[in-house]
Amino acid sequence: MRTIRPAWLAAVGVVLAAVGWVATLLTSRASLALPVLPLSSLITMALIAVVCLVLGLRVRRWRDGNRDKAFDPLLAARTVVLAQACAYAGAVLFGWHAGILINQIPTVSMRSDLSIFWVMVAHMAGGLVMVTIGVIVERFCKVPPEDNDPGTSSSRPKRDGHGEEEFA
Repeated sequence: MRTIRPAWLAAVGVVLAAVGWVATLLTSRASLALPVLPLSSLITMALIAVVCLVLGLRVRRWRDGNRDKAFDPLLAARTVVLAQACAYAGAVLFGWHAGILINQIPTVSMRSDLSIFWVMVAHMAGGLVMVTIGVIVERFCKVPPEDNDPGTSSSRPKRDGHGEEEFA
């Protein structure tokens, strides 16, 4: 399993910003409402982020603490997958709402009610929180390389020239 690459997260955000911008153009031409998620979706985003963080803290506590108790490796693998999904979902939500916001900035002076702008900003902030938590929890799940005796070599070769860490 590969670690999250910040460039991919940025690329997802930029692509979804373009898609959100185009979707806003199409919906405004058809006299439809803006394709913005309702504020209640922030509760779901927060719940996903909190679950991801709690599971990540459990893995980190095992990684940094006493390893006397057995730890389910499947839980650690699922936590890494959840962290990566959380980060990518946050990038999608941030990009989508950023594209809509960019499209709607010229209409600020014509609107009497600016609450939709605050909804978009709230979703963008929620997306950033999800990306941040996803990246941090993924780091929690990394196990540092084991110390080998000076005369022995590691049983696994390094991949692609990246570090020797692996996931818990």
